Amino acid sequence: METVRLDRDIFQTTAPTGVIVLSERVASVRSAAVGIWVRSASAHEPRPKMGVSHLLEHMVFKGTERRSAQEIALALESRGGSLDAYTSRDTTAFQARVLDSDLPRAVDVLTDLVRNPVLRPSDLELERNVVLEEINTVEDTPDDQVYDLVYQTLWPKHSYGYSILGTRDTVGALSTDDLKQLHGRAYFPANCVIAAAGNLTHEQLLEQIAKQGWFERATGNVERATPPVVPIPPAVRGTEARHAKDTAQTHIVFATDTVPYADRRKYALLVLGNVFGGGMSSRLFQRIREELGLAYAIYAFTSFYREMGVAGVYVGTQPKTAAQAAAAIRAEYAKLAREGLAGDALVEAKQQTQGQLMLSLESPSARMYRLASFPVYGEPYRSLDEVVAAVAGLTEKEIADVAAEFFDPERQTVVWLGKD
Repeated sequence: METVRLDRDIFQTTAPTGVIVLSERVASVRSAAVGIWVRSASAHEPRPKMGVSHLLEHMVFKGTERRSAQEIALALESRGGSLDAYTSRDTTAFQARVLDSDLPRAVDVLTDLVRNPVLRPSDLELERNVVLEEINTVEDTPDDQVYDLVYQTLWPKHSYGYSILGTRDTVGALSTDDLKQLHGRAYFPANCVIAAAGNLTHEQLLEQIAKQGWFERATGNVERATPPVVPIPPAVRGTEARHAKDTAQTHIVFATDTVPYADRRKYALLVLGNVFGGGMSSRLFQRIREELGLAYAIYAFTSFYREMGVAGVYVGTQPKTAAQAAAAIRAEYAKLAREGLAGDALVEAKQQTQGQLMLSLESPSARMYRLASFPVYGEPYRSLDEVVAAVAGLTEKEIADVAAEFFDPERQTVVWLGKD
C-alpha cells in the first residue's frame, strides 16, 4: 500500500483495491469522526432512475447480513455516538461520530452498511413511503423547493439538474433489482473514500479498515472505475422561471453556474459571496433588509461540485414587494460586477473569509469532511495555511475578473416560487 504524509498529522493511503484512506490526528479531543464516501450519486443517474442513489442510502439502514435495523440504530447510539448519511449530487456518504475508544465499532458498522445490506423487497415498500414523505416535506417547505427548481432550470436535460430525492413517479417505480444493480455497480472499494479525524492514528485506522476486508482484492474490483458523469452542457443563463404556489411569501433565487470545486477561482467567489450576502454586514443584508425592510431572509450562497459550481442569492419577501426586492438585488449585482472590490473593502473581505475557513475546522467532523473532499472532488491536498494564503494573495484584478464574469446581472437565471 502507498501511504504519504500530507501534513504534520495528516496521512493518505491508497490501497491496491483502490480505496483511498485519509486521517488527521486531533489529540486534544476524546472523539473520532469517520466516514465512507461512495463516489456515485444523483449526478450519475439516468432520468427514469432519478432518486435511486438516495433510496439506496435509506435502504442500507434497514438491515445487513449481520444486523437488523434496530441493531444498526443501537450500535453507536447506545454508546453516546451518532450515525448518519446523506446523498448529494456527487457522492453518497455515511459517517459516524464516536468516542475515540469506539473507533473499531464505528468502522465495523459503517462497513457493514456500505458493503453488506440485504435490500429486502418488504423493506423497500416501507422505506419508499418514508422517501415519499421526505419529498412531501420539501414541497411543504418552499425555501427548500425553490432550490430544486433552480437546478432544474439551470440544467433541464442533465442529471445535475435532477432532484436528489427523485419524484413520486420515479421513486414509485424503483425496485430492489434497481437498488442491487446500483450497489453492485458503485459500492466497491475503488469507488470509495474513507476519512477520519480525531484522537486516532493512521495506523489504528488502517488496522480497523483491514479487519473489515477493504484491502482484500476481489475478482474484477481493481478494474472497475468510478462511474463518470455524463458531460455537462452549458447552464441556462439569463432566463426567468415562475412557479405558482399558495404561499405567504414569494421565494426568489438568482443563480448561475460557476467553477468546479478544484478550480482556484472558488476562493475569489467565496470572498465576493461574503461581501455580497454572507452576513449582517453584507451588502444585500444592509440594502434589502436594513434599508428597505423588504425581507427577513436574504443571503448569497456558493456551492461547488466535481464538474461545476453554482452561486446565487435567495430572498423571501411579500408578493407585493417581490418585484422591488428583485430590482434592488439586480442593482447590487450590477454594482459588484462593475466595481469589484478594492482597497480596505478587499482587505476586510479576505480577512472575513480567512476567519470563516479557520473557524469552520474546529470540530473533528469538519476536518473529516475536508479530508474527504480532496479525492472526492479531484483536488490536490492543500493545507489550511495554503488555503488561507491563497485567499490572502487574491489581487484586485482576480476579484474584478470573477465579479465581472459571475455577478453580471444579465447572466443570472431567476426562479420565482409563490402566488401569481
